Amino acid sequence: MRWSELYVPTLRQDPAGADAVSHRLLLRAGYIRQLMAGHYSLLPLAVRVRAKIIEVIREEMSRIGAQEFLLPTMQPAEVWQKSGRWDKIGAEMFRLTDRKGVDVAMGMTHEEIFTTIAQELRSYRDLPQRWYQFQTKFRDEPRPKSGLIRVREFTMKDSYSFDVDGTGLDRSFDLHHEAYTRIFARLGIPAIPVEASSGIMGGSDSIEFMCPTAAGEDIVVHCACGYAANVEKATSHLPQVADGDGLSAPEAFDTPAVRTIEDLVTGFGVTADRQVKTLVYVVDDQLTLVLMRGDHALVEQKLIDTLAAVNVRPAHPEEIREALGALPGSLGGVGVTGLPILADLALRGRRDMTTGANRDGVHLRGVDVDRDIAVSRWADLREVVAGEPCARCEQPLDVLRTVEIGHIFKLGGRYTETLGVTVLGADGERVNPVMGCYGIGVERALAAIVETHHDDKGIVWPVTVAPFDVAIAVLGNADDVVSAAESLYAGLRGQRMDVLLDDRAERPGVKFSDIELIGVPYRITVAARGLAEGTVEFTDRATGHTERIPLSGAVAHVTAAVRATE
Repeated sequence: MRWSELYVPTLRQDPAGADAVSHRLLLRAGYIRQLMAGHYSLLPLAVRVRAKIIEVIREEMSRIGAQEFLLPTMQPAEVWQKSGRWDKIGAEMFRLTDRKGVDVAMGMTHEEIFTTIAQELRSYRDLPQRWYQFQTKFRDEPRPKSGLIRVREFTMKDSYSFDVDGTGLDRSFDLHHEAYTRIFARLGIPAIPVEASSGIMGGSDSIEFMCPTAAGEDIVVHCACGYAANVEKATSHLPQVADGDGLSAPEAFDTPAVRTIEDLVTGFGVTADRQVKTLVYVVDDQLTLVLMRGDHALVEQKLIDTLAAVNVRPAHPEEIREALGALPGSLGGVGVTGLPILADLALRGRRDMTTGANRDGVHLRGVDVDRDIAVSRWADLREVVAGEPCARCEQPLDVLRTVEIGHIFKLGGRYTETLGVTVLGADGERVNPVMGCYGIGVERALAAIVETHHDDKGIVWPVTVAPFDVAIAVLGNADDVVSAAESLYAGLRGQRMDVLLDDRAERPGVKFSDIELIGVPYRITVAARGLAEGTVEFTDRATGHTERIPLSGAVAHVTAAVRATE
């Protein structure tokens, strides 16, 4: 490609409002332009990178025997209603009604649609099947941000496995895990596999692949022993607490100015770890008390997963007062009946605790949680923080900010059962195949590569996904310079290299800056001074190293460098 014919609208200054590194650089380097919040146009350079990412994924999916499909992105409500997810998924799903009054959805995922295709499977001999596609997804994100990292329209590689039993599902799951590990290694993304929540997808085992970045919104807890989990799933080892005998019954005391955990610490000397914090949520229209230790934070996703809830929100003050007779700051579970009470495991067996009395400005001391509170259900609900002991080895845990780049799930029979997919088993009985699903966000992977590979000059693409393998900077318009550059261009293209010939009438500094900004891995500089000695300059973008090489051997030199890093 000749730069004079290429559309690359680079910017000299950082664009306003671009917070993430990838957002800033992809805008500056002319890869993307925003149409509206959460929707981006991919310009020619981005299309080239995206195609190479897709090809890497396609190769690895073929390696595990997966077959490529392309299913509609507009989907009938009927199939979602059959699976039960039409009402379980909230505002994240784009929905519309066609001219005949039929409800349809813009697909945010394709479990139901692939399962519908699977209704034509007949026998266990047809299994296993591993199917995938690259398709546009739509998700009405409430807060699109960070460029391509959190958007409302994106390309996903989503794949689905169908097996006759759990052993087969384990095999398909492991094959995808291995394929994802290879994919992210080839893309140059430092992916960390972590235990995760299955969320709206359902099923059992769930593993996310996370890329560390300051732009990420997902918190990962990990340990040197190998344990790693999303904070929505993470656990840690909590040392046993030695409580006193406490009181024979809770004792009320006035706390007129107390509104927070810290108020009780500073005003009455009750440390946070000896307080029972009472949160009130509305869970699928049911007012629910959630009890936490005062120094622990609730992870809402753990609450959602524990209760298999669809709609969860904090209760409004008026709802709380009507149910409990007090406002937040004086709430507790002692004496509460008729409402579900969910308590974090860290409170189990605790004595001599302090909590609100459900009277404004009054608390109770000497609370024995097991004795005095009618807990409906115990669960791990708390957020793990850095420094807590690992649940496996008890060494201090670290916490990383990350972005999810891939997710694999074991769905089991959830969709095949609800949508009526059966096959004839080896024993002659009909069985529901078990499923797995596996996703990679293509544009998010593109952004993650930039988050990982950049410097103060711009993007530093790995050769595997770079829009061009090498750029030829032509300095000047002397006949011998132009002729040498054209000869190199033709020779490299003959070696199936992706070559960008910078034939613009620009100063050398502009050419060098632009080539560095867009991230081409290698640069050949053709100038009169070097040609007088029969040489050209060869520069490695990643290391910044420049060397003079013979013009006659330049094609072979560049080809060898590119092939060595593919």
